[in-house]
Amino acid sequence: MKKIYEVFGTDAFSMTVSLLESAEVEKIIPKKDAVIALKPNLIHDDIPENGAVTHPGVVAGCVDYLKKRGFHNIEVVESSWVGANTQRSFVRSGMKKVCEDYGIPFYDLKKDATVVVETPFRPIRVCKRAYDADFLMDLPVLKGHCQTRMTCALKNLKGCIPDQEKRQFHSDGLTKPIAALAAVLHPDFTIVDSICGDLNFEEGGNPVQTNRMYAGCDAVNLDAYGCRLMGLSISDVGYLPLAAQWGAGELSLEDTEIIRLNEPVDSREYPKPTGKVAALTRRVHQNQACSACYASLVRALYLSQGKLADRGDIFIGQGFKGKALDGIGIGRCCENATVCVKGCPPTAEEILNLL
Repeated sequence: MKKIYEVFGTDAFSMTVSLLESAEVEKIIPKKDAVIALKPNLIHDDIPENGAVTHPGVVAGCVDYLKKRGFHNIEVVESSWVGANTQRSFVRSGMKKVCEDYGIPFYDLKKDATVVVETPFRPIRVCKRAYDADFLMDLPVLKGHCQTRMTCALKNLKGCIPDQEKRQFHSDGLTKPIAALAAVLHPDFTIVDSICGDLNFEEGGNPVQTNRMYAGCDAVNLDAYGCRLMGLSISDVGYLPLAAQWGAGELSLEDTEIIRLNEPVDSREYPKPTGKVAALTRRVHQNQACSACYASLVRALYLSQGKLADRGDIFIGQGFKGKALDGIGIGRCCENATVCVKGCPPTAEEILNLL
């Protein structure tokens, strides 16, 4: 049975360590001197709070966990998207400080040698440091994408190819080459940073505070779970069914055990929404809502724009427990609303179905 480990909170470091400990990752690393490559998402020059790049605490948690268990051949590898400077992304994201603090090297894959790998679609040129690593840890951000609807574990592997190949991926329409790359470049373990991924663009700007991370060994399975959390169907993300067909992983979640390490708590200091998120939530009444529940609602609202004119106000949060509510209730705390989608927290998919 596939397993997905899930944890809630705001401290990326401690959340990462909890996921690694629960999954007993040290037992699946082939040898003590294994070359372990950590692949975050540093798409461009930005800070994690904007919802585009991996929190540095995720990398720090991985390194700390591994070093304490006798693994010392650790490196961070990445290349930013075409036109961006990987080194500037490395510095501004906070990753440079992590690498300096722990004494581990960072490799800009834009400067790396490559190897041509045969795939089910066509030959693809892959950066050698990622391809040759004994143990590849994929550290993506769960976020929306203007072309593929979602980007997470599989699409994060695009940072393991040279810029010329990235351009060709876009010329090929992204779907087939992303699936093909996943078929030949398998992460051994993936930790998804969903603390505040962007609502709809991979470059950030509209972050949604989810305060959630999850992890597992099957990148396809993890992306399928990401679809559920974001209210998307598998068919919305075209490379996922194809990746599964080409042997990259298991698409169905029916036989996947979701292991929750803790429970979400209310976010009393939830940031005031701005921009697109503020517009989406103008009819939402929030009282001590946990961020995971609120984020599911925001994503569902984004997907259902224009369909809410006659459904009334929306209520969410622990502050509404036991109260009669004239409108739509989100989550178990608002079960006394006129209509309610239960769950703690419900997924965006479940909320979308009601809306």
